[in-house]
Amino acid sequence: MGTIRLNQVRKVFGDTIVIPGADLEINEGEFIVFVGPSGCGKSTLLRLIAGLEDVTSGTISINGTDVTDVPPAERRLAMVFQSYALYPHMSVRDNIAFPLKMAKLPQEKINKAVQLAAAKLNLTDYLDRKPRQLSGGQRQRVAIGRAIVREPTAFLFDEPLSNLDAALRVNMRVEIMQMHKDMKATMIYVTHDQVEAMTMADRIVVLNQGKIEQVGSPLDLYNKPNSRFVAGFIGSPKMNLLENETLGVRPEHIALSDTAGEWHGTVKFAEHLGSDTFLHVDGGSRGNITVRAVGESSFYAGDQIWMTPDKDRIHRFNQEGRVIR
Repeated sequence: MGTIRLNQVRKVFGDTIVIPGADLEINEGEFIVFVGPSGCGKSTLLRLIAGLEDVTSGTISINGTDVTDVPPAERRLAMVFQSYALYPHMSVRDNIAFPLKMAKLPQEKINKAVQLAAAKLNLTDYLDRKPRQLSGGQRQRVAIGRAIVREPTAFLFDEPLSNLDAALRVNMRVEIMQMHKDMKATMIYVTHDQVEAMTMADRIVVLNQGKIEQVGSPLDLYNKPNSRFVAGFIGSPKMNLLENETLGVRPEHIALSDTAGEWHGTVKFAEHLGSDTFLHVDGGSRGNITVRAVGESSFYAGDQIWMTPDKDRIHRFNQEGRVIR
């Protein structure tokens, strides 16, 4: 089992309230992603669950047991950090086996656990190498393997792909998703990258200044954001938010024309990506507007353009930034 429940969890550093009171229930086998801008409290919330930070007030339970005051080592959670934190003098085999050796398990059981973890992570051929002989993606897999052998109740990932280049990030993202599918384990993953959140999560938890703004599936958050903050954060490119009209519309929900339409503007520049073209338009009093066109577009910088938003896909917000249904 791997259910985790937070009840009015609060964290204060001195006079600074970092987490004002979080309520969240994570189901067994879910892949949950905490996402938000830098300083929003997502890593702090993860560390509270792990027991690496003390809870100021509120409770955390795992599988129905209150673990608020339980030491990290006794929570049966495995954490994978942004830094690989591998022992450079040890082989891959010994790095993966380290937590089991510390627990004084029989060598036969350790060997079997290491072989199984290595097979899952395509590391079997690298077991006798040192970390310096591995790529960044392979090193991160070793760190994940070290977590797997502990057979934890849940895995906690704190921005594990931040040190990798773009191509490796995509590959590792797929590998972690496949690992979740195979293991059916509960996983909580922290990232500032909303594309990672959208592609990996069963449910996303959007945080803003320590508060949980919204929890839902990626498509729920994309199609039905409950605030301007969520609307502007989820999606790439982000939703167009028109200050003067308190409304938002996504780039793909705007029709283009060179003759007539509801809004007029001037193309500032165009991103021609082959499968899509993103036009960045000066909309005058409406501000900058991004429009997505499928495939190649005939519009270029300096062109006059007309835009018509899909009225059924417009999101309206009140003065407090909350959605008007």
